[in-house]
Amino acid sequence: MSESGGMKIIELVFFDAGGGHRSAANALCEVARREQRPWDMQMMNLQELLDDMDIFRKITGLRLQDVYNLMLRRGWTLGSKELLVPMHAIIRLFHSQQVRGLSKYWRGKAAGEKPDMVVSVVPNFNRALFQATQRALPGVPFVTILTDMADYPPHFWLERQGPHYVICGTEHAREQAIALGHAPERVFLVSGMILNPRYYEIPPVDRIREREALGLDPNLPTAIMMFGGAGSAKMVDIARRLNASALDLQIIAICGKNQKLEATLRGLGGRVRIHVEGFTNEVPRFMQLADFFIGKPGPGSISEAVAMGLPVIVETNAWTLPQERFNAVWVMQQGVGISLRDFSRGIVDATRRMLDPIQRAMFADRVAQMKNRAVFEIPEILDGILKSHQ
Repeated sequence: MSESGGMKIIELVFFDAGGGHRSAANALCEVARREQRPWDMQMMNLQELLDDMDIFRKITGLRLQDVYNLMLRRGWTLGSKELLVPMHAIIRLFHSQQVRGLSKYWRGKAAGEKPDMVVSVVPNFNRALFQATQRALPGVPFVTILTDMADYPPHFWLERQGPHYVICGTEHAREQAIALGHAPERVFLVSGMILNPRYYEIPPVDRIREREALGLDPNLPTAIMMFGGAGSAKMVDIARRLNASALDLQIIAICGKNQKLEATLRGLGGRVRIHVEGFTNEVPRFMQLADFFIGKPGPGSISEAVAMGLPVIVETNAWTLPQERFNAVWVMQQGVGISLRDFSRGIVDATRRMLDPIQRAMFADRVAQMKNRAVFEIPEILDGILKSHQ
């Protein structure tokens, strides 16, 4: 056992390119705390550790994670697939420096502060993280948890290296890991993406009363529209197209921190009722008031909607982030919703399908069959790995 109060030290590597990596790490920490596991869960922000060699910061004045988040806020995602090639070339150029920096960081820890396990919830840097762990922490297991539904090879989540452990939330990702040469006994499949534990303990709401409190019709089919923490101008176009249609529905629009979007949606008016919400921590409650989800095919957004019993309408095309393109395929494979090539051309017809009672019931039945317990399954897997290295 480690000297840290008789606790095993697990170091979780994350960064803030998008919100999903930190959220996944926080969720695992919360479950470990609730289950009273004898673990000291420590968070390591990889961006901060590698700041000195961030070539993107040297060229643009912005950190790599800030460049990524700016792209999301501005909708500059067209060509993101092609941008991965030079980004990975730069990461490879500085690979040796990354390994040296990470090795120095772990070697610099006192004996009782060194981790007993290193767990990565970030893409792109797992080769450097694994090699540094091998160099500075011999015998310490390294685990990669994919927070996407699939890898986007080469050099995104998975690398041809070993022996280390991989935890996947879909069968497709598991097959990718094994095909790349990872030992099947070190590749673990869980039942979905990591969700915050609060998604499993939400008290029921009075939908009629809650909808009325928002100024909505208590009995009208309701869509919840969400495009991540930065929102999207697509929400305005979708609202206008649904408003111009003859469809009988209403919308809850979650705009995140995009105040301009929030103001625009509030000023739309028209036939379709829209409740507009800015940044909120009550997304699960708003999802309980909805009948289906409209949004981008992010792994977190889709997983949260399905966990709350909502069929989904998503879009995938050249503007979709490459690591999220499989998510739309997954939606269709599982029968939990509709994937469009273009919201502008297809949202009215897709919504019409969702409003049809028979079709919505079919989607809802498939959604109800999805039982995602990944956030509780992963600590059990980590515990087994720790015990195998004692």
